[in-house]
Amino acid sequence: MSTRLLVFSALWLAACDPKGSDKEGADTDDTDALSDTGTEAASCDLALPVPCEDDLYLDLSLQDDASAGPSVTDTLDGDDHLLAIDATAGGTQGVTTNPWVYVRFEQDGAVQVDLTDAEALASGDWDLAAKRFQLRLNGGSSGPSCVSAQAFPTAAYADVTLPAGEFQGEVDAFYDKSCTFVADGSGLPDSPQLALTGWWTYPGCVATTETPFIVRRADGTHLKLVVEAYYASGQDTCNTTGAMGTGSANLQLRWAFLP
Repeated sequence: MSTRLLVFSALWLAACDPKGSDKEGADTDDTDALSDTGTEAASCDLALPVPCEDDLYLDLSLQDDASAGPSVTDTLDGDDHLLAIDATAGGTQGVTTNPWVYVRFEQDGAVQVDLTDAEALASGDWDLAAKRFQLRLNGGSSGPSCVSAQAFPTAAYADVTLPAGEFQGEVDAFYDKSCTFVADGSGLPDSPQLALTGWWTYPGCVATTETPFIVRRADGTHLKLVVEAYYASGQDTCNTTGAMGTGSANLQLRWAFLP
């Protein structure tokens, strides 16, 4: 699955100062804010409308109602948090008529944010949104903030620490400058290219790659996360044999803030 990202520079807080790109920031208009590098914007001091909003409503099936909750549970497991998200969205037949679930990472644990899809496009209060196997971050094509992620495909979650060099964060990037939809390369034409796309593959079921990510929030804090399960049961069988588990889109993520 391709993880190459075309990027939109979605800028949010003056306190956030990401350094993933040498491209110029957005200081004129929305068009000038778009970047083709695959890394996040060089600054985060300006809030911009989400680009291609009309297309976004259709392509992501955005809804006028907030997700009926609670859909999020966060518990401690040693030094980590285990985040369970009910991203079932009415099942495969109901996905186009159900909203996304919005999540914010806090020091005491992740919490659900009560937002409609429309409200989320103008809000910096959320970090991550989930629906079925898709995990969006609040930035780039997905939202007005600057939340970004860097994948560490050869590392184990337990070993992930902040890199010594500059953080090479990616933002969601599923539209180009002409608002043409960019798929993620999975073979599913309606699956958007997201910064967290690399958490799954599809050998006949949604298998977890165990790829850990570092996520940088708009306030400059960092956390690491890994998606451990998509199915309520049978994830290991899916990963090893390609047979579907049961209880799809009951996501479990392991995460922790990094010092």
